[in-house]
Amino acid sequence: MYKILLIRTDRFGEFILNLPAFRAVRKGFPNSHIAVMAQPYIRELIEDNPDINEVIDYELENQKGILPGLKLSWFLKKKKFDLAIIFNPSKKFNIITFLAGIPLRVGYERKWGFLLTHKIEDKKYLGEKHEVEYNLDLVRLITRRTFTPLNTPPQAEFNGASATRFTLKDKNPFIPVKKEDDEFVEKRLTNLYLHVGGVSGEEGTLIAIHPWTSNSQKQWPIGNFVELADKISQWEKVKVVIIGGKEEREFSQQYFANNVKGIVNFAGEFTLGQSAALLKRCKLLVSCDSGPVHLAAAVGTPVLALFRSGIPGVGAKRWGPWGKGHIVIEKENLEQISVEEVLKAVREIAIVR
Repeated sequence: MYKILLIRTDRFGEFILNLPAFRAVRKGFPNSHIAVMAQPYIRELIEDNPDINEVIDYELENQKGILPGLKLSWFLKKKKFDLAIIFNPSKKFNIITFLAGIPLRVGYERKWGFLLTHKIEDKKYLGEKHEVEYNLDLVRLITRRTFTPLNTPPQAEFNGASATRFTLKDKNPFIPVKKEDDEFVEKRLTNLYLHVGGVSGEEGTLIAIHPWTSNSQKQWPIGNFVELADKISQWEKVKVVIIGGKEEREFSQQYFANNVKGIVNFAGEFTLGQSAALLKRCKLLVSCDSGPVHLAAAVGTPVLALFRSGIPGVGAKRWGPWGKGHIVIEKENLEQISVEEVLKAVREIAIVR
């Protein structure tokens, strides 16, 4: 049995787009122990994932000096991993996995890529295909020949080309909603007299809006989101829920008064798992390029995503919602996207369908 380490330590949206690659590794190594290293707050999204045996919290984000990295190398060395795949190019992890003595180290030819045993050129900045496909490209490096020098038993060999034969369903990121998270959201909605949503659909429709981004270049004007939420909330049997992280809560309250005109501001109130449960109950999520776009898609909720074009590597072709049933409005300047245009698309998804 092999011990395999998969590393992706950036934000949860980018992380979710690695799940199909993790599934490809599991299919190639069905009897192996697969560990994933990620930010601690992501653990709740993946600890019940059948493709993953172990979650290792990455806690070096704000630690300085070489000692924390050396400690992590020693920790990984004791675990005796046979293979590490580094999905986000990182000088730090190229060094750490090398010092940990992991025999096979897969990643990108950059940031001290000479420390890797198997690598590909990093062309993601060109944005020629989706991030899901870029992640699968790394898995395709692991072929039968990869393990030959280690005298790998034939039954343990993995043909990385199996990732190429993945169906669209295989490539869909999937986040299972936990029962306790679903019950928490149900209780929260009931207490607010919002017993509606995409799951039961008994009394109406929930539409989620995530108005925030981490990059001002990707931001549709907040005033447009306020106007959009106000207009949608006036539709019959429709409620609008505003979502966001804890860091967005105070700012969100300035623009979206809670429970006014059918708008409920949930920004900062839910964990990632609870947010997944809420999004699963929604008929639609409206958002700019952000993590919740991928969380909604992973629980099967359609997304209306607003993107700015013309910036290599950060457009919708690479970072748009993955799968069918989504709509992307992409223009060179986000201010060119009108509220009426978005409203029309919302109605098409949430009301007509």
